Amino acid sequence: MIIKLRERVKPVKTPESIHHLILNILKEEHEVDRQKEHFWSIGLNSKNKIKYIEMVSLGILNASLVHPRELFRLAISRAAASIIVAHNHPSGDPEPSEEDISMTKRIVESGKILGIEVLDHVIVCSRQYKSFKELGHM
Repeated sequence: MIIKLRERVKPVKTPESIHHLILNILKEEHEVDRQKEHFWSIGLNSKNKIKYIEMVSLGILNASLVHPRELFRLAISRAAASIIVAHNHPSGDPEPSEEDISMTKRIVESGKILGIEVLDHVIVCSRQYKSFKELGHM
């Protein structure tokens, strides 16, 4: 599902801006769906302005299935210069799991092969977030 951008979007500069963006998207969802993990791809142009936001996967309470093939499909077709990925942890704990870390490594490697840089992976919770870049996982 591609999220429609309602307003003119400023360049993405911080993981905090991604946190707020994703929280605003989640607020629009039905309460039941907010309790599931979502995985988003945010495609950026060469000036880090958002070209699209796509929900790549809607999972269950504590997992979502993501494959690089689906993640990069829209980035390729829309000629994104780079992407940021994000997912939520409905538990409220933003610490990345081992699966989150290994999946991110796979996504980053896939991006290198395709020539689409993965700038960050942000885990979103209602009050806090974690950035893989800030944590040194990227």
